[in-house]
Amino acid sequence: MSKGILYAMTTVVPGLVKIGKTGTANFEQRMYSLERNGYFNVVGLKRRFAIEVDDYDEKEVLLDEIFSKSRVPGSELFALDIDLVIQLLSSLEGTQVYPATETKEEVFDRATEERHVKDDWTLIPNGIYHLRQKDRTHGLIEADMEVKDGVFIVKAGCRCLPVKDGAWSPEARKNAPIADGILIRDYETNAPSTAALVVLGHAANGWATWRDAENKTIDRYRKNKRGQRT
Repeated sequence: MSKGILYAMTTVVPGLVKIGKTGTANFEQRMYSLERNGYFNVVGLKRRFAIEVDDYDEKEVLLDEIFSKSRVPGSELFALDIDLVIQLLSSLEGTQVYPATETKEEVFDRATEERHVKDDWTLIPNGIYHLRQKDRTHGLIEADMEVKDGVFIVKAGCRCLPVKDGAWSPEARKNAPIADGILIRDYETNAPSTAALVVLGHAANGWATWRDAENKTIDRYRKNKRGQRT
């Protein structure tokens, strides 16, 4: 039985993931090359999950068949939810290679929870939502977010707080089109908390930050433990 590694990576394009295979001895080199150089004219690749399995060639073919309708023709790129891919890969029998700090069970549970959260996002109606917060240094910060079919779009023209010196900044904030502290064009994000982070410059709970036309937080659209809206 041929043994090798199946892996999943995210890209700079939200919802576009790479699924591939490599020999066990070549994994780190392959990841370094992809994360540095990109793939198929897509950059920003980051490893998310990798597992060493038996018969990895056959298993990759099976993955291609399962996700065939989501595949970008002629490539190993797929329009998929990365957490769905992680759920599937982590359920395979084999040795987890990445991440090294969590067990397969922990990775599977986290991916499952992330998918549940994303299910809640779909309950937020299309429309415009508002952020309004006071900052001790910069005064009143106001921003609008448009929800459109599960995409969270920060509207151009809002003032964005700077990231503190030395603080970690995620790719969503680094890539935002901000000039002189102003968002110069609409910017799509994949979560309400990410949209809030773009504006505030630090992690924030988007469920409690964005408000609707009735000035109620979007947390009202989430499901409670009994499956009812709150």
